[in-house]
Amino acid sequence: MSRSPGISQRVAGVAESATVAITTKAKALRAAGAPVIGYGAGEPDFATPDHIVRAAVTAAQDPKNHKYTPAVGLPELRDAVAAKTLRDSGYTVAANQVVVTNGGKQAVYLTCQALLDPGDEVLLPAPYWVTYPEAIKLSDAVPVPIDTDDTTGYKVTVEQLEAAKTERTKMLVFCSPSNPTGAVYTKDEVTEIGRWLVDNDIWVMTDEIYEHLVYGSAEFASLPVAVPELAERCVVVNGVAKTYAMTGWRVGWLIGPEAVAKGVGKLVGHMTTNVANVSQRAALAAVEGSLDSVHAMREAFDRRRVTMHGMLNDIPGVSCIEPEGAFYAFPNMRGLLNRDLAGKTAATTLELAGLILDEVQVAFVPGEAFGLPGYARFSFALADDDLEEGLARIQTLVS
Repeated sequence: MSRSPGISQRVAGVAESATVAITTKAKALRAAGAPVIGYGAGEPDFATPDHIVRAAVTAAQDPKNHKYTPAVGLPELRDAVAAKTLRDSGYTVAANQVVVTNGGKQAVYLTCQALLDPGDEVLLPAPYWVTYPEAIKLSDAVPVPIDTDDTTGYKVTVEQLEAAKTERTKMLVFCSPSNPTGAVYTKDEVTEIGRWLVDNDIWVMTDEIYEHLVYGSAEFASLPVAVPELAERCVVVNGVAKTYAMTGWRVGWLIGPEAVAKGVGKLVGHMTTNVANVSQRAALAAVEGSLDSVHAMREAFDRRRVTMHGMLNDIPGVSCIEPEGAFYAFPNMRGLLNRDLAGKTAATTLELAGLILDEVQVAFVPGEAFGLPGYARFSFALADDDLEEGLARIQTLVS
């Protein structure tokens, strides 16, 4: 492996976040005056609700928030997260099972550090969020991708899990509603997977950060609620980022068996100590408050979802199944490969993303970043006019 002198193989082997990279490039071009429309960001385009911001302002003025607090999180916030988890998903947990983290990403990383040993294998349905395989590899464990595609609704089956399982299998990563595909597993599908995990003594890290963003007839189902006996081998990852438009506040959490939470507490005690208290106080206001603003955002996302789904399917060479959750569509872009586009051709969706950004100033994340070349992730967390304009540009380019 080629690396700079002094850089560890562990760090040299980590892939840059493609979603962060494409968003950064789009912002740089926009700052330079280019009329770029970006579908790359995995964050709501709404401002954090006012009552949450006011709680943060008040917290900043209180000297008690200027000092260190418990590494595992403010006791009030841990209590509130436990209460919110029961309210929203029906999962009964104690506050001492909750660890507050610097965003959902740190919760994913800490879960892998707490559970995985070198050589352990982790079943990873693909397409997957870009951070999952890197967090697994940073634990010296081995991600085992399991391919899905649009013909299966981007859902993994128990039969696929069984075929991928070995004696080294330690954990499954599960995400519903899904980033990047918008797929939502039914309760029956969740139950079947949960029972398979119990039968095979396999841990699961289930990412529930999009729990409130489901549309149409789709319903969110939590693994440890569908299969209660799974709770002793389950870590739930969640946070305020997506639900409350708080991506920049950096507050997430994990919920697991008490021994896991205690172990993670030791890790954060050495890594970061407490999450910023002002952010924690804001998160407390969020999880204890009304969901009215959440419902309003979901209505907007739902409207944009319908628009994006229709417009993507109107682009010659593109097909897209209807996303049921989160705020992403994941179209099949293979029909645009190896064909003339403004005098150029792209052999991969990675090349296609560069071509479209250069030609019509539209940015999206290619499927290579998520383990499924030939596809792409388009976020519909952007203004309606921009959403329509960007897709219209692509349609004009390829027509």
